[in-house]
Amino acid sequence: MTEVPHPRRVFSGIQPTGGLHLGNYLGAVKRFAELQAIDAEPIYCVVDLHAITAGWAGRTQMAEDTREIAAAYLACGIDPERSILFNQSQVPVHAQLGWIFSCVARLGWMNRMTQFKDKAGKNAEKASLGLYAYPALQAADILAYHATHVPVGEDQRQHLELSRDIAIKFNNDFDAPGFFPVPEPIIEGVATRIMSLRDGSKKMSKSDPSDMSRINLTDDADTIAKKIRKAKTDPEPLSETLDGLADRPEALNLVTIYAAFSGQTPAQVMVEHGGQPFSAFKPALADLAVAKMDGIADAMRRYQSDPAEIDRILSKGADRAAELAEPVLKQTYEIVGFIPRG
Repeated sequence: MTEVPHPRRVFSGIQPTGGLHLGNYLGAVKRFAELQAIDAEPIYCVVDLHAITAGWAGRTQMAEDTREIAAAYLACGIDPERSILFNQSQVPVHAQLGWIFSCVARLGWMNRMTQFKDKAGKNAEKASLGLYAYPALQAADILAYHATHVPVGEDQRQHLELSRDIAIKFNNDFDAPGFFPVPEPIIEGVATRIMSLRDGSKKMSKSDPSDMSRINLTDDADTIAKKIRKAKTDPEPLSETLDGLADRPEALNLVTIYAAFSGQTPAQVMVEHGGQPFSAFKPALADLAVAKMDGIADAMRRYQSDPAEIDRILSKGADRAAELAEPVLKQTYEIVGFIPRG
C-alpha cells in the first residue's frame, strides 16, 4: 500500500460526567470554538461511551448529562453548521474500531497509563475493564476520522501519545504504511491547566466537594464574581514579576486565568498588575471573567429547555460523522482481512 498524506482534520471530545467548569472552558471548549476559524469541519464529540467506564449514573441522568455537555458546546460558540457535533454512541464505528485497537495495544502500554492509576486508586482490582482499556477506545475516537490534530490538555497528553503508538503499530503490523495518521497534539495558550480556587496545587475539578473551588459554566455573574473575590490567596500583594509567583500557586493561578481571558501572556499581566494588592486585582479579574463569560449560562439554559432540538443537532452531527468514519472502518476491515457480508 502506498502511503498517502492526510489532510489536516481536528477531533476532540468531552465526557458527559457532570457540569463543565472554567478549566474545561479555558483549556478546551473556548479553543474548540476558535479552531472553527482555522479548520474546516472540526469534529467535536460528547464521548458518552467513555462515561460508563467508572460507573453508571442511571438512564435519565446519562441522557441529561449528554445534553448538558452538548448545550455547553453550543453556548460556548460551537456552530453545528461549521463543526460536526455528535455523541459517540450514535456512531458504532467507535466501538468497532476500538476492539481492533485493543488487540493492537500492548498491556505494557496500558500499565503505564497514569490516569487509570489515579482513577482506580487502591481499588484497581475492582475497576472495570473499560476504564483500563479506555485509551484504546480513545484512539479509535480520533483515528476513525483520520484526525491529524487533537486539542488536548496536559492531562491527556499521555493518552494521545498512546494513540500515536497504536496508529504506528497498526500501520506496521498490517502492512498498511500511512493508513492511519499519527495525530499531533494542539496544546496552546496559557490555560492548559487551571487550578482550584481553593487549592492552587490541585487541578480545578467538578468532583471537588467544594463548589467554591470552581467556576461552573452555569454560574451567573454574581456567583462568578463572588467566587473570584473569595478565591484563596496569600497575604502578600502580587509580585512585580512573574518569577516572583513561582512558589505562590494560588496567585499564579489567578494571573493565569486573567491572561487566558485577556489574551495576554502571564508576563504581560504582571506588567499591568504587578505589585497590586489582591483587593485591587481580584475585582479586575472578576469584571473580566464576567464580561467574557456573559451569556454562556443563559444560553445553556435556553438550549437545555429544548432537549428535542439538542437531540436533532446531535443526530444530524452523527450522520455527518458516520459518513466520514464508516469508509475508514471498511478499509480497516479490508486491511485486516475480515470477510464482508455478501
